[in-house]
Amino acid sequence: MKKIFVLTGEPSGDKLASKVITQLKSSRSDIEYLSVGGEHLQALGIRSLYELNEITYLGFTKVLLNIFKIKEKINETVDGIIKFNPDILFSVDSPDFTLRVAKKVKKLKPKIKTIHFVAPKVYVWREHRVKELKSFLDHILLLFPFEKKYFDKENINSTFTGHPLLEEQEKNKIDISHITKKNKLFFSIYPGSRISEITVLTPILFEFVRLMNKKYTDMFFIFHSTFDHHQLMTKLLTKENLKNCEVVSDETIKSQVLKQSIFAVAKSGTISLEICNAKIPSIIIYKMNSINFFIVKLLVKVEFANIINIAANEEIIPELLQSRCNSKNIFNTVDELLINQQTLAKQIAKTQEILGKFKTDKSSEIASSVLLNNL
Repeated sequence: MKKIFVLTGEPSGDKLASKVITQLKSSRSDIEYLSVGGEHLQALGIRSLYELNEITYLGFTKVLLNIFKIKEKINETVDGIIKFNPDILFSVDSPDFTLRVAKKVKKLKPKIKTIHFVAPKVYVWREHRVKELKSFLDHILLLFPFEKKYFDKENINSTFTGHPLLEEQEKNKIDISHITKKNKLFFSIYPGSRISEITVLTPILFEFVRLMNKKYTDMFFIFHSTFDHHQLMTKLLTKENLKNCEVVSDETIKSQVLKQSIFAVAKSGTISLEICNAKIPSIIIYKMNSINFFIVKLLVKVEFANIINIAANEEIIPELLQSRCNSKNIFNTVDELLINQQTLAKQIAKTQEILGKFKTDKSSEIASSVLLNNL
């Protein structure tokens, strides 16, 4: 029996990996899997060596503070992979963790094929990393077409797949009547999937909701969470005593809520693509500690944080980062957009134009075929 080890480092990678493995399972039933994964891979019956939150660290300072623990986890993961002895190590995103593991595995077991999905953002910073990847990666799967030139330059096998989260979704509507509020409009909020993000952003977002409630009486705010953090988010929300808010963590329900939302406020990241794909207007927020931000500003070579804005080279989706990420600015930006429906329509039209360049509608199929061809 053939074996594949699926290696992720955070919830977004776990979700992407599950899309590909779902497709792969529909093609071949004679493959054994093991992983470092979260709720999405586990829902497919794939065991994880340990809980994903044990390796989800955010920011340079946190990595430095936990450097020995991270090294320990890398070694533990490498040992688990070598013991499993897969035909393929399929690593997904989180390059600072997954690629370190892949490099060690390749050195110890050169016959294990190493295939990585979601290229490091070399178009943003640290382009020199591409040369090093050549020594231990057999193939890299790309989300965006403009990435290919970086890997072609170093003769690294690569395939543009498109983004699995932009694939055509099921048309069937999920019943969400249990959270539907009479005469209320859904407003989606994404505070992040990491504890550090939730800790920083939720107080700002709760205050934003209060400001919205002073002007708008017809809105119901849905905080989108992972299953792991559902209890924490519910606890935080209960303390705030905000009656027109609820936490959802079920993926199908979250997807349906988003489709029925009039607007979304989201932390910068992959979720922005899903929001744009649902044709929902939005803004992006993010805040990190000042040391991390200073380091990032020194290293990055792009003007924007959001991939849509980077690809368009203009701020299609407003970005409120660092000092601009406060409740008053978020309220003023959202309020101004809600008043100007023409601006909202323009945002949606422009995002659809950019997304069209990222879509293949066969992303999971293309990625799974690369894995099959390497078995």
